[in-house]
Amino acid sequence: MEPFEPFASHLIPLPNENVDTDQIIPARYLKGEPEGGYGSVVFYDWRFDAEGQPRADFALNKPEHQDAAILLAGDNFGCGSSREHAPWALVGFGFKAIVSTSFADIFRNNALKNGLLPIIVDEETHQQLFSLVAEDPTVAVTIDLESATMTLPDGRKVSFPIDAFFQECLVKGLDQMGYLFEKMPTIEAYEADHPPPVLTAG
Repeated sequence: MEPFEPFASHLIPLPNENVDTDQIIPARYLKGEPEGGYGSVVFYDWRFDAEGQPRADFALNKPEHQDAAILLAGDNFGCGSSREHAPWALVGFGFKAIVSTSFADIFRNNALKNGLLPIIVDEETHQQLFSLVAEDPTVAVTIDLESATMTLPDGRKVSFPIDAFFQECLVKGLDQMGYLFEKMPTIEAYEADHPPPVLTAG
């Protein structure tokens, strides 16, 4: 993974609550990578009609929301099955972060493991963001993972919770195995100072 650096982006509003992983990526796309990658089929049944044509009224298809790296989602985002393909598809589409009032636990952990930052905000901030985007689709926020803050257009900084382990991994661009390899000098030094006991025959 690439190190997660501070960035600014406008937001794509998706106020639907209880969006499950089958809506994020339909089950029929789980076997093998689709042409164009998993990002090409994210929210497929919402983005496209029965003939495979983009639905003009769906948020991800609107011209004013192109190239946004933040999804502004409804409550309890990512519920349903534990498929890791869901964050793969969202990352493949270009999202770096998702803002909501809550996430399903398994989805949240899968997202963090794959470089996608789930940001939990309070209800007031959540509604403020939807109002701002409705007034001006180009409005942007800045996300700084190292300080665990999101800066709103009016300059207000909103802190969000983040597990220290995942925060370090994302900031450094490490997966879990990479994190262990980074700690190898410390592990080797500990083992050198604590050799295993020598067993003797009774």
